[in-house]
Amino acid sequence: MRIVYMGTPAFAVAPLKELIAAGANVVAVVTTADKPAGRGQQIAESAVKQYAKTLEIPILQPTNLKDPAFLNTLQSFNADLFIVVAFRMLPIEVWQMPVLGTFNLHGSLLPQYRGAAPINWAIINGEKETGVTTFFLKHQIDTGDIIYQEKINIEANDTAGSMHDKLMEIGANLVVKTWKSIETNTAPSISQEQILSQNNLKLSDIKHAPKIFKKDCLIDWDLPATTITAKIKGLSPYPAAYTTLNGLNLKIYEATIVSETHNVVAGNFETDGKTYLRFASQDAWVYLNDLQLEGKKRMRIEEFLRGWRMQ
Repeated sequence: MRIVYMGTPAFAVAPLKELIAAGANVVAVVTTADKPAGRGQQIAESAVKQYAKTLEIPILQPTNLKDPAFLNTLQSFNADLFIVVAFRMLPIEVWQMPVLGTFNLHGSLLPQYRGAAPINWAIINGEKETGVTTFFLKHQIDTGDIIYQEKINIEANDTAGSMHDKLMEIGANLVVKTWKSIETNTAPSISQEQILSQNNLKLSDIKHAPKIFKKDCLIDWDLPATTITAKIKGLSPYPAAYTTLNGLNLKIYEATIVSETHNVVAGNFETDGKTYLRFASQDAWVYLNDLQLEGKKRMRIEEFLRGWRMQ
């Protein structure tokens, strides 16, 4: 079987490595174009490109997925199957090209959490479990027939970062399992509508995972402390929840709830200047443990307080 693999970040490298290790015939890789990154705006290659280069796999980096020149080049690889992990939305001209179709790895238990940020939103919403899904692509994003799923518990101390790494590992194995089942013509295929019906759910019961913007990261201290800390964990380490302190943005990566009653207006803070900085929420104190003030490096609270003076 001839496979074209499509992906961009580190999350997509692990499945590619597992495919190669399992003997998959990956004839080409499609990834994003090189672009400036970081403070120095140096031209950076995607993680998938960097790995593919070490194996001398042909690499395609289209800026327009409907460009006839790209489509002709892609067609020339005569792929039987396309595998997509953390890439862009594909036009129909691309995903319908291979004879055996195109399947995608998604970081949630579809049909729940369709969208760009499923790992983040599952933790933000306080879910107790999540997982990964492989499914065949169709026109509407994240709605195709499901092949396999694997569940994993979300532990109390999990963040978006730790869950990303866990799902990357089990997702890599699920991609290999899916490829092998397609190759042997034993892959299951169940519609998401059928899954909803089996669980007595309607389309309106589906939770979504839209792209996260800066406005979504601002903490509302009027909310309960559990809601606030779930948001902090769901956005840690990236893009990070934030509040303001002395007129500067303060990113918060880790926080702890201390259920002490208070009559402080939500959003106000207290500190002893040495060991703690706490903000009042609707129903408890939220102690900041790991944070980064605008223009400064990320640090633990004790280090932060040694160098910070309240204005």
